[in-house]
Amino acid sequence: MTTRSAPVAATRAESFGLFALAIVLLGTAWPAMKIGLAGATPIWFAAGRAILGAAASFLLLPWLGQLRLPSRRDIPIILSVGLFQLTFFFTLANIGLFYLPAGRSAVLAYTTALWLVPLALLVGEKVPGRRWLGVAVGLLGIVVLAEPAAQDWHDSGVLAGTALLLLASLSWALAIFHARRHVWHLTPLQALPWQLLLAAVLLTVFAALFEPEGRIASRGGVLLSLLYLGIVAGPAAAWAATSVARALPTVVTSLGFLGVPAIGLVISTLWLGEAITPSLVLGAVLIALGLILVITARQR
Repeated sequence: MTTRSAPVAATRAESFGLFALAIVLLGTAWPAMKIGLAGATPIWFAAGRAILGAAASFLLLPWLGQLRLPSRRDIPIILSVGLFQLTFFFTLANIGLFYLPAGRSAVLAYTTALWLVPLALLVGEKVPGRRWLGVAVGLLGIVVLAEPAAQDWHDSGVLAGTALLLLASLSWALAIFHARRHVWHLTPLQALPWQLLLAAVLLTVFAALFEPEGRIASRGGVLLSLLYLGIVAGPAAAWAATSVARALPTVVTSLGFLGVPAIGLVISTLWLGEAITPSLVLGAVLIALGLILVITARQR
């Protein structure tokens, strides 16, 4: 396989620019998903996004000189990210978006760091008290966001949507949990097309099995949102996030990605006309505070 030489590492200023690009792309993905799902069934829409993402990444990486064949040592990380971060997350998030507004969904889906605290106990890590405090504050934010006192419990839609998005967040956290402990041979960027390819195959099979009458409507808004998510927001955001990972401190990137749900809220309000309620603001602030406590706590 003929490839170009690896690109020169980005400068710090370029890394911050790429970081801002990744945050904007990921933040705008949530209202785009809501628009696309107005004319598509959840699993078929997820499959279409993964297929386009795989195709785009297999075109992008040779141009960057980064396309590599995976070895047997790379299979575990391809499986974990392909299954948990892409297949399960796409499916659960899409179904959850049927029940909840895009802005609220973005906040719930980005609670991944809260899940990493109890997961750390499974491998015997000592968890600082500040991280447990962060989990407690974040969980309180989730309760406030769900507005249990204001819900009509005869309608299980809000509860189902919240549960599905939290499961999506847990699924993503499992992939992160493994990625942090995996001995990398391919870089995350080089593994991406193979992970997307796995997700594309699995989601197509799942869609055929569970949504045999499913569809992706051919009208403009649905197709444009799918193209944006599959070709731009997906591979480009992953490339940008991977590029900054080596140049910026982990705490900076972790805190910076809290801007994703914030952008999702703003865009959803301006673009989709979603209402910003006091419970949404308070819940989002509590979740953000909890995540900050978790991320900035020092391991002793």
